[in-house]
Amino acid sequence: MTRARRHKGLEQALGHRFKNPALIERALTHASVRGGKAHRDDNERLEFVGDRVLGLAIAEALSDAFPLATEGDLARRYNRLVRGETCAQVARELNLGASLILSESENESGGREKETILADAMEAVLGAIFLDAGFEKSRAVVRELWQSHFALFLHVEADAKSALQEWAQGRGLALPEYVEIARKGPDHAPRFTSEVRIVGKRPARGEGASKRQAEQAAATALLTREGVIGTKSHD
Repeated sequence: MTRARRHKGLEQALGHRFKNPALIERALTHASVRGGKAHRDDNERLEFVGDRVLGLAIAEALSDAFPLATEGDLARRYNRLVRGETCAQVARELNLGASLILSESENESGGREKETILADAMEAVLGAIFLDAGFEKSRAVVRELWQSHFALFLHVEADAKSALQEWAQGRGLALPEYVEIARKGPDHAPRFTSEVRIVGKRPARGEGASKRQAEQAAATALLTREGVIGTKSHD
């Protein structure tokens, strides 16, 4: 089987057919094949390129999606989307592990499921696409593959309470309950504090000019704490 044919299924999943099949072969080749030492025929150099491609594509997409967001807001979303855990998740959605070229020992030790190997290979594949077809194509691939992860941010922006309910249901947890903790200020400018409670999870609080705003803020706080929408710290 030729190299081009060997990775046809992955190329279809990526939405890109390589003009230079050697690039996708190299992107999938782990350093363990060379005894663990960096080599021009493994994917470490492509990973370096792909990391930059991913970063620029994500930064541009976030800027387009959130035109009113502050630099800090963009940064926390960016960190969430480019971190290794997310890259590995995208790799799993592509079944990238099945295509990896590993040493016998790495394969036997479960290398096809290791988060670091999957994340690095995902970046290497993006680097390979960039070298094969340029930034416009690699950007389109990133936007397609990361679409569901962007969608979560967009949904949370619109309605954190709905996002929290879906998150809880998806994990078999009880539905969120909201309790008004405090109301301060005059009638014409009140400030509400609400607490959201889910059995088995620590409560979270939020404030707002209305009960709904306070509840939305509380839901956002819980989602953020649980790592669903990221935090302001660098991952």
